[in-house]
Amino acid sequence: MLDEGRRRAARGTDVVVGYAECHGRSHTEAMLDGLEVLDRARREYRDRTYPELDLEAVLRRRPQVVLIDELAHSNVPGSGNAKRWQDVEELLADGIDVVATLNIQHVESVKDVVERVTRVPQHETVPDDVVRRAGQIELVDMPPEALRRRMAHGNIYPPEKIDAALANYFRQGNLTALRELALLWTADRVDEALKKYRSEHGIGGVWETRERVVVALTGGPEGETLIRRAARIAARSARGELLAIHVARSDGLAGGGASHSALARQRRLVESLGGSYHSVVGVDVPTALVEFARAENATQLVLGTSRRGRLERFLTGRGIGETTVALSDGIDVHMVTHERAGRGRLLPSRRRTLPTSRLVAGPVAGLVLPVLLTLVLDRFRGTLNLTSEALLFLVTVVGVACIGGVVSALIAALTASLLLNYWFIPPIGEFTFSDPDNMLALGVFALVAGTVAAAVDRSLRLSRRAAAATAEAETLSSLAGDVVRGDQAIPALLARIRETFGMESADLVEQPEDDSAATQVPVGSDLFLVLRGRALPSSERRVLAAFAAHVSAAVERARLAEAAAEIEPVKAADRMRTALLAAVSHDLRTPLAAGWAAVGSLRSPDVHFTDEERDELLATADESMARLGRLIDNLLDMSRLQAGALTLNLRATMLEEVLPSALDSLSPDAPPPVVHGLEEIPPVFADPPLLERVIANLIGNAARFAPSGHPVLVTASALAGRVELRVVDRGPGLPPTDRERIFEPFQRLGDTDNTTGVGLGLALARGLTEAMDGTLTPEDTPGGGLTMVLSLPFAETVAAQPRNGRGTHGTECLRRTQEDQASSALDTADPFQEG
Repeated sequence: MLDEGRRRAARGTDVVVGYAECHGRSHTEAMLDGLEVLDRARREYRDRTYPELDLEAVLRRRPQVVLIDELAHSNVPGSGNAKRWQDVEELLADGIDVVATLNIQHVESVKDVVERVTRVPQHETVPDDVVRRAGQIELVDMPPEALRRRMAHGNIYPPEKIDAALANYFRQGNLTALRELALLWTADRVDEALKKYRSEHGIGGVWETRERVVVALTGGPEGETLIRRAARIAARSARGELLAIHVARSDGLAGGGASHSALARQRRLVESLGGSYHSVVGVDVPTALVEFARAENATQLVLGTSRRGRLERFLTGRGIGETTVALSDGIDVHMVTHERAGRGRLLPSRRRTLPTSRLVAGPVAGLVLPVLLTLVLDRFRGTLNLTSEALLFLVTVVGVACIGGVVSALIAALTASLLLNYWFIPPIGEFTFSDPDNMLALGVFALVAGTVAAAVDRSLRLSRRAAAATAEAETLSSLAGDVVRGDQAIPALLARIRETFGMESADLVEQPEDDSAATQVPVGSDLFLVLRGRALPSSERRVLAAFAAHVSAAVERARLAEAAAEIEPVKAADRMRTALLAAVSHDLRTPLAAGWAAVGSLRSPDVHFTDEERDELLATADESMARLGRLIDNLLDMSRLQAGALTLNLRATMLEEVLPSALDSLSPDAPPPVVHGLEEIPPVFADPPLLERVIANLIGNAARFAPSGHPVLVTASALAGRVELRVVDRGPGLPPTDRERIFEPFQRLGDTDNTTGVGLGLALARGLTEAMDGTLTPEDTPGGGLTMVLSLPFAETVAAQPRNGRGTHGTECLRRTQEDQASSALDTADPFQEG
């Protein structure tokens, strides 16, 4: 950013520096020489002063270009805008160009990906639309190895923060993933610009700037073969993209026996291979395929070879594949053979779409209605001409088609043709023609009647299928909203089934019933869904099977929840009983016995002690009682955590104020730790006495394992709205399999000295930390050892967040309910373990 500002200033552009965060780096500060730097605004918040961009000063100065660092920064509460990118938008609206900086982890669309990779939540983000509107985006790229070398050489962080940075956020894997995200996001931005340019200039041809492979799916059995073939083609390119498309005929014709279940499976396969699935509607399949490929700037199109047999190809001519090749014009078309090639289409089975009553009434109407019309027209002979009479017979044929379908319409057309010839075409009363025009008229009538009847019949079939499919889709969609209804999921599903299918009752039974009139569907291995009422046709049984599957899942969930509810109290009680028995029987009795022995010796009349011996015994008694008091305090705190009765007084707390008290509570025999980097750390949101207990437990635990000559190191850093306090030891470390076990109750992993405590230190530390909305995680120390990372939110970050709509930030609104506190402090890790 500064380099760009210097380059523009050298060309005569009016450039000022609105905000540049150099972090004390001399090389960066040197680049400010020669540039006009505006003074920063000073904002007061919670008894501290924070520097911010002075938006009003920039607007008054009105430069051509202003340089503004850290676009994602959150302004101090009380500023005109909550975010710095909103300040930038005001400058842009006022006609001032802005050159700004942004890290990839602060782009809103990749926030969740970054959090999964780095395990650091991103509280400051910029909407993608704001970044994409930039006139120019420049990616500043650096290999992870080079960045880590710069950091190790002290060019980025001071020496005391280097180890923590390299071991945490700036791991090589993290940096590699962030680099890939930045490259992909920038490449997509370039791709968008290319699409916009092609659209604005009306360019329809394919520009092979990026390999895009489109695979056409019909829902047939060859789909998976085509998808895998297309995926291999796309994989040959470094940034190849796979797109799958299914063209749904807008006239409702399936075309080749499309199977919705097969398409669903193929869609999942495409997505598992990293591709995207698209469905478009079109009358002409080849045209729709080519238009989609061109719109996506695709370079290759993959189709399956035709399933039509030789005779069908001879009769119907050129197929979809050949037509697509002819239309492709610059797009490579791959015709992939498969096992169904040339073996004919898999046509869907034709099911009866009309009820029995209409199938009977249709042919009867085809015979009776033309006869009745003939009798009526005979009474009005001479008033209508032959054309009008033929049209009335045509209307009758169409009506019969609506009643009974195409077969009934053909019967009606034949009957009407014969009656029209015999009664109304000269010579009347004979099946002969004296006028060739009459013969032509009768032939056209028969053709038109048959064609119209077939079209009407097909239209009715398609509309009925569409209505059935719509009803089925709506039913399944509503089912998805009724699946989870708390503890009443199963009764709600049964009621829904009864209402959906119009049954008298719907029940779950353990044994199938002998009632033949009832519809019975197995649900799992030992239950049956029994519906009483009308008989269900096969089309509705398919939907019923979906309901049964959901009922089975709900039953299984209910059983698991019931089993877990029954087992969990027993497990918790057993763990606590065993732990308390072990603590009381040994660890609590040890300091008590030592104290009793010292006091008993002092009270003994048979022994005379010197002053030094008396002082030593008193010190032993005092130390034993102090140890016993600490153990009891820990047990009481743990019991309060479990009961959800721990009262929190969360407020802005400085680490440098809490640390001395925590160090004073340590054993006098423990070597003092080395402390770095606490002076410039912002206040955290915590309960000071509880935070003191947490830090004391962490340092005391680390001191037990730190080798002689390597004192415990305590450092702190601020990152992404949180403060991370690191307690680093150079001890033997801990294998990854034991990372969570150290937080279980009454455990001292790797500790053979049973006189040093009951193993509550780390367990209590994690419980108290999570009660304060923090996290406590173990990490490897670079070079050997274990690092405990305590993470707590900034005080101003928490204060800026709404609190259940109360608008206050006092102690009462920060307390959790007992259920929330017990869940966060105990369920994530059992709180009684120390390592």
